[in-house]
Amino acid sequence: MTKKLFYYKYNNNTFISEEPLSLDLLEERDEAVASSSFENLFLVKNSSLDENRIFYKLNESNIAKDESLGLINSNIQVTNQIAYPEWVLKAVKAGNAYALNMSNPLWFELLHKKNPNKLTLTLSGLGDVGGTLLLGLRLLGHDCIEKIKIFDLGEDKIQRWLYECGQITSPSFQEMNVKIEKCTEDDLFNCDMFIFCVSVGVPKIGDEKEDVRMVQYRGNAKVISHYAKLARKSNFKGYFAVVSDPVDHLCKAALYYSNLDEDGNFDGKGLAPDQITGFGLGVMNARAAFYASQDEKTSNYMTEGRAYGPHGEGLFIANSIENYDEDLSQELTFKTKTANLAVRETGFKPFIAPALSSGSLSLLAYIRGEWHYSTNFVNGAFFGCRNRNSNGLLELESLPLNDELYTNLKKTYNSLREFNPNID
Repeated sequence: MTKKLFYYKYNNNTFISEEPLSLDLLEERDEAVASSSFENLFLVKNSSLDENRIFYKLNESNIAKDESLGLINSNIQVTNQIAYPEWVLKAVKAGNAYALNMSNPLWFELLHKKNPNKLTLTLSGLGDVGGTLLLGLRLLGHDCIEKIKIFDLGEDKIQRWLYECGQITSPSFQEMNVKIEKCTEDDLFNCDMFIFCVSVGVPKIGDEKEDVRMVQYRGNAKVISHYAKLARKSNFKGYFAVVSDPVDHLCKAALYYSNLDEDGNFDGKGLAPDQITGFGLGVMNARAAFYASQDEKTSNYMTEGRAYGPHGEGLFIANSIENYDEDLSQELTFKTKTANLAVRETGFKPFIAPALSSGSLSLLAYIRGEWHYSTNFVNGAFFGCRNRNSNGLLELESLPLNDELYTNLKKTYNSLREFNPNID
């Protein structure tokens, strides 16, 4: 489809829009100038206030798509595509082209966002999960973490982990150089990444009368709303990582409460959707691999399979993308979803694998810009899939999904979109 395009330049970036833009920030240029030299290319696809500033990294299958679940399915084709110039398609293939939402008032901040070589993290919540996660970051994060500031309402917990983590080191003193520091509530958001590990209302062993994660939501949502409002007050521009259950719902709560003004109106001036990431799917992938490895029929999961959706109800495990089998996938999904109950039946709370697989290891992969499992905002829902992130610019894995599999994922996605985080 032939259509006039408008070209703009700003800060060594090129912008392309189907409609003329009236922004002092952008300088209109002809195509020759716009295509000559640029760091990143942005296709402007305006959407609603509460959606991502940067929708997604463009590839050949999604260049014409709007922000939707279809971004993860390369089998979905869009008709009436715009005939973009060859230099645009070349930038897409090179991996430096993104879809941009200018409806969010803070979109331009991402153009200036550059991570330091090593990040400063704040970890709030030093319970079973938080403490174990901290250990993993201390042991493995020396290449990308400068220091971790720790906070908890219990002063004894803070002091304990200062002692314990401070006394973990290698014989040569060379690698365990991640600093651990005490943090006050006033200093929580003086960091590059805030990690929410607070958990309240966890049912006792043997007292699980309903979905444990939704019991936790009622308590944890009250706490995360407090932190979300503090992030807004602090004008926080870093990453807001959610590890506590239920991860996906709490991500939506953080977005909702940080963006309410004094009159309770959503104004888009708090945390941007792309600042918030949930870390709960990593352990579901690990649990699926654990059970898949016990049966020859599903042993190919580690090389061909994928995990999708939330950490809990709505999760779906695909036994294989290339050789999808609905029955095997449903069986793996059931085993993975109930793995935490199997641990509880031993008399212990399941926190070690989540803290490391969803927490430490996934957080480090995120920071390093590596492929991993986490939950990101996609048009009204925080949805989990394999992705990677570089300086806030998101790339969702796009694969040719089986129709039956995609139907299952759409049910989960629509349910997550409909979730109302308001607890007032």
